[in-house]
Amino acid sequence: MRILIVNPNTTASMTEKAATAARLVAASGTEIIAATSRMGPVSIEGHYDGALAIPGLLAELKDRAGTYDAAVIACFDDTGLEAARSFADVPVLGLCESAVATAGFLAQRFTVVTTLERSRVLIDNLVRRYGMGDRAKVRASDIPVLELEDEASGAIGKLRAEIERALSEDGAEAIVLGCAGMTDLARELQEIYGVPVVDGVAAAVKQAEALVSLGLKTSKRGSYASPLAKPFSGAMSEFAPMKAAS
Repeated sequence: MRILIVNPNTTASMTEKAATAARLVAASGTEIIAATSRMGPVSIEGHYDGALAIPGLLAELKDRAGTYDAAVIACFDDTGLEAARSFADVPVLGLCESAVATAGFLAQRFTVVTTLERSRVLIDNLVRRYGMGDRAKVRASDIPVLELEDEASGAIGKLRAEIERALSEDGAEAIVLGCAGMTDLARELQEIYGVPVVDGVAAAVKQAEALVSLGLKTSKRGSYASPLAKPFSGAMSEFAPMKAAS
């Protein structure tokens, strides 16, 4: 099977980091295809960035339609997830939804450690929406996303300090890494702290494989029905649905 990993920001090094994490866990018969958005912000930190990242994300899904059996949106904010599911016939998975579902199999209480406070609020809302609000806490480690790419930034020390607070203050039994830029740290942190450390990229890839293997696709009845055909104006004209929804 073929799984498309789409980075909805425009930083190619983050795409490669996510693709590497995906390939480490993918089954032998799974091909990982990586794509970087060609328009939008270099990182996604909050609602404004997320809104402006969605057109680029949808463009990648559209341009590669028919070449993948499932797609993973490589941003922990689950940027554009609902729109992507409406567009695509195949399963589309977000990192946050996949990670908190996985953590729920492993621990009664867990903490998501993310980057900035603005992202913490957004992710806390997602966690509640996904039904894990009573079991999970979300913490911000005060790390701008792009600092995760800079070894000299001190970002890893901040992340570890917040994980240690989660274990001691929250009673966390597992940790979820709340940013795609942290994906390469999961195994090392799991060894250090001796609790499950869930990376959203890995979790989403394995769940995507399961859905494809089960022959399941996104329902096109109701909320994820294909968009209705209508004209779109200005810069959005290329996103106009070309045929009526079934």
